[in-house]
Amino acid sequence: MQNLKTYKLHIAGKAADPAGGEWFESVNPYTAKPWALIPRGGEADVERAVEAADAAFTDGPWPALSATARGALLCRFADLVAEHAGRLAEIEVRDNGKLITEMRAQLNYLPQWYRYFGGLADKIEGAVLPIDKPGMFTYTRHEPFGVVAAITPWNSPLLLASWKLAPALAAGNTVVVKPSEHTSASMLEFAELFAEAGFPPGVVNVVTGFGADVGGPLVAHPKVAKVAFTGGEAGGRSVYEAAARGLKPVTLELGGKSPNIVFDDADIEGAVRGVVSGIFAATGQTCIAGSRLLVQDSIHDAFTERLVAFASTARMGDPADTETQVGPITTKPQYAKVLDYIQVARDEGAECVLGGGPADRPECGDGWFVEPTIFTGVENRMRIAQEEVFGPVLSVIRFKDEDEAVAIANDIAYGLAAGVWTQSIKRAIKVSERLRAGTVWVNTYRAVSFMSPFGGFKRSGMGRENGQEAIREYLQTKSVWISTADEVPDPFVIR
Repeated sequence: MQNLKTYKLHIAGKAADPAGGEWFESVNPYTAKPWALIPRGGEADVERAVEAADAAFTDGPWPALSATARGALLCRFADLVAEHAGRLAEIEVRDNGKLITEMRAQLNYLPQWYRYFGGLADKIEGAVLPIDKPGMFTYTRHEPFGVVAAITPWNSPLLLASWKLAPALAAGNTVVVKPSEHTSASMLEFAELFAEAGFPPGVVNVVTGFGADVGGPLVAHPKVAKVAFTGGEAGGRSVYEAAARGLKPVTLELGGKSPNIVFDDADIEGAVRGVVSGIFAATGQTCIAGSRLLVQDSIHDAFTERLVAFASTARMGDPADTETQVGPITTKPQYAKVLDYIQVARDEGAECVLGGGPADRPECGDGWFVEPTIFTGVENRMRIAQEEVFGPVLSVIRFKDEDEAVAIANDIAYGLAAGVWTQSIKRAIKVSERLRAGTVWVNTYRAVSFMSPFGGFKRSGMGRENGQEAIREYLQTKSVWISTADEVPDPFVIR
């Protein structure tokens, strides 16, 4: 225990011990051994953090800053993130098992979120209304909510936290972050950079711990004005119900079961690589995973054969090794869940043509590895096609024509993302319009940007992150009426 790094909470700009005096272990998914101690926060810590955030919002230097000054502060923070990107990437690899190549790319790209929203901070304009009432000057202004609760998942901790932090701060809110209990270390390190950048104490706070101990009290706290959550459907439903009791607005980015559709006129080699990227990159642990592969009948067998051949070459092993292409499952419970779904697929009659179990390879050590797995003969009604696995498991489904492809793609409770592979621009546009998904990629997959809105249809969530739409999720509109009339009219009649 003495060799484990011990972290502290981040409240009011300072490191703080948890009120309950307890810590819990964070486990490295590659070694299956603990490497750090994370503070086990509780309701008392939530109270401290929310009070600090509320105080920072209502008084002191933060509300006195102009929008331009807030933007400059975010840009200064972006420079610090760029300076520490390599170190933060290594912490994320150790904490969640994602590939060092991917995490370096994410962390090197991450400063752009703060630069973009820093630049957007003073571009949010109200309007003078050509009101129909004589003797009135009326205008609108956009104002922050106040304290925002940001609850983030374990698969891309800092990236998905920044999707909330950057627009929320640009809009003038203060934030309390509750990271996943499985991957809290990078967020605690990240929080220290806000103080270094010059953010006033209490503007950004981090309370780590478990959902019932921290997440529940945070969402329910009367001084939390807005909730932003990324995670699974069950967690999102709980957050939504709790927020509704306080009539709080929410942004929810939840699960997905995204279709990746390959038509017979597609560039086959490109599509094969795109399908692999959609499901086996990040070990399938991404809400946008293209876990349902829809392949047109005429190319189904040949395409599947090439896909299996290419996927079978994926190099598994230490995620800190730049040669590794598929890393471990992040948590032991998730590892068990993925293996359970593989058995479910077999029980349903799907045919496993690649993988299908734990990765028994020397290079995988003691970690929680699952072989890249492909099932054919899948029907869209099967559980393996309808439920989110969140692992390296692909279901291959046949379709005859464009209408059937769209029907199968949309026959799902989720609507986060979709992929379309075709050489026809006409088909690309038509199918993209018909798909019920928040993001549609054509001849590519798993591309995101700070400039492009992201979010789900149906049970994949509500609200949007990224792009100009995101900052409006953290603002509320106020109408101001100023009378220019010389006399006050009849007080008993509505104006």
